[in-house]
Amino acid sequence: ADLHFRPRPRPGKSAKKPFPQWADYRPNSIWIYDTTHFTKAGMAVLIIEDLVSRKWITEIVSAEETSTQVEVAFTAALEAEGLFDVIDARADQLPDVSQDELLEGRPVLLVVSDNGPQMRSGSTAEFMAMCALAQHFGRPGTPTDQAWIESLNGHVKAEYPHLMQISDPATLRAELAATRVHYNTVRLHAGIGYVTPDDEHEGRGEAIRKAREAGLEQARRQRLARHRADREESNQPGPPNVV
Repeated sequence: ADLHFRPRPRPGKSAKKPFPQWADYRPNSIWIYDTTHFTKAGMAVLIIEDLVSRKWITEIVSAEETSTQVEVAFTAALEAEGLFDVIDARADQLPDVSQDELLEGRPVLLVVSDNGPQMRSGSTAEFMAMCALAQHFGRPGTPTDQAWIESLNGHVKAEYPHLMQISDPATLRAELAATRVHYNTVRLHAGIGYVTPDDEHEGRGEAIRKAREAGLEQARRQRLARHRADREESNQPGPPNVV
């Protein structure tokens, strides 16, 4: 096989734009967000997720979908993750986010989204620039470019179906907050090796995975030793016949 082969984009479909080189694959480097709808309550819910750790950082429940909801959600998320100190330190010298190779003074975060009007609005762009957040947009009509957040939205609605039956917005807010805690701290996530997003976000994920692998290996060795001992015992000659 030709290792240098690269499939050509389909006709009429542009190639996916890669993330800039400065965006490290670590928690609090790349965030992704999207809006999903809970029709029973008549609410739109904007959710922000850490793309690397899969941590559900925050959500905003509103009847509207404008740049205001984006700003409120990111303000809450940045405060929750303690990133405003980093932003304040960059305030006097904002980076040129168009330079992918920029290493020093680089943006605080890469923010990934689709091309919704509230994501593309001038007000959102100004807010992101003010906070030294670089925007990255997927291809129009290509939801797979936001597969991480689409997966979160799908799992929330499938695994917590009671949310779809709530008609009161205040109750929906409270239940979503409780669901976020369970999703981050209890539910094991397949995409990060069956640890919780909170463990992965806080740097405990790798140690948990290694400890699990070590435990599985120890159990395998014990199982083999037990089977070997059973075979040796069954192959021993029985007592002589008594006449």
